[in-house]
Amino acid sequence: MTCSLDGRIDPAYYDLPNGPAAPAAGLLRALAVLSLASLLAGCAARPEVGALLTNYEVTNYGVSSGAKDHTILVSTTRARDPRPGTYFGGERARSVNYATLKVGVPPTHVPGKIEWPSRAPGDPMTDFVVRDAAYLDSERDFIRSLNAQLAMRPPGKRKVFVFVHGYNTMFAEGLYRFTQVAHDADAPGVPVLFSWASRGKLTDYVYDSNSATAARDELEHTLRLVFASNAEQIDILAHSMGNWVTVEALRQIKISANKPPTRKLGAVILADADIDIDVFKAQMRRFGKPRKPFFIVVSRDDKALRASSIIAGGKSRLGDYSNDAELAALGAVVIDMTAVKADDPAHHGKFAQLAEIAPEMHQVLARGVAGRKRPGVMEATVGALGAPIRILRTSQ
Repeated sequence: MTCSLDGRIDPAYYDLPNGPAAPAAGLLRALAVLSLASLLAGCAARPEVGALLTNYEVTNYGVSSGAKDHTILVSTTRARDPRPGTYFGGERARSVNYATLKVGVPPTHVPGKIEWPSRAPGDPMTDFVVRDAAYLDSERDFIRSLNAQLAMRPPGKRKVFVFVHGYNTMFAEGLYRFTQVAHDADAPGVPVLFSWASRGKLTDYVYDSNSATAARDELEHTLRLVFASNAEQIDILAHSMGNWVTVEALRQIKISANKPPTRKLGAVILADADIDIDVFKAQMRRFGKPRKPFFIVVSRDDKALRASSIIAGGKSRLGDYSNDAELAALGAVVIDMTAVKADDPAHHGKFAQLAEIAPEMHQVLARGVAGRKRPGVMEATVGALGAPIRILRTSQ
């Protein structure tokens, strides 16, 4: 078995039978995947305690060096972790915690990658490093910090970019992955990380699923705070199990009597979504066709979602669903990354590579997806990352 920096395991363990007819052996094999998590303790490269020790070094650091800082605001249902350089662990807090962290991206950064330091606090010229960090005492401090960041942007560009991470994700992993995506996409919005209480262990799938469900109200509250801020537009990116939290929070906002100014809602990107497809359809029927289409990133070779499907009784997950036209009819733009080579053995993190081609994607979507292939559906292909990315949506 081999391990990667994000804690995934050798791809052979994800080669599982697919579909409702998967034999009992397939379920046992899926459970075996989870039981191997204890062996990951030998993978020293995966960050945990102390991974976010602050590096205050300033020598040869700055714009002239090619390095760049990103100030990330954090809203989390994780309990604070008192160990230096850790900030938040995998246990659930009784109430939402807030923080702000400045993360430096090195001049040697390769798009789509996270340059983890071999030892904290790392070298700011070669590694992702935390440059500064502080807990925020209240939601008032969170909003004050958010509005201060927005005020540094000119009118018309006062946006917020919210990220909700997925299953099996430690706080440091979610923080650095979000920083990588925001950096590679050159995202103009103020980055806000919503981090729910994942323990970052494969064997804690049920714990993580319950943590995600328990975090719905807190994400709804966080989104309401952002909507009430001075932001002009709020874009949301969710990954894996984080999609369940996100769609539920948006659904709760939509059907509530006290609606925030949802006209501010911009792009909603649901990547590698670990949501039962029937549950998602039910959510969307209640939510209604969105004013702006959701972007659903799918990959039919996602082995992690295949394992999740087996554990869930053979039901397809949204992130590997094969009926593009049905998703488009619900009001979605489908971004199919199946042909793109994955950087992780589970093929569950391709969304991180989208940031590199964000400008090209924006151009395609802005001019409308052209090239009608069948009634009511339009398609386009973005050639990048060594393979085409297929985009599909309903015609207007």
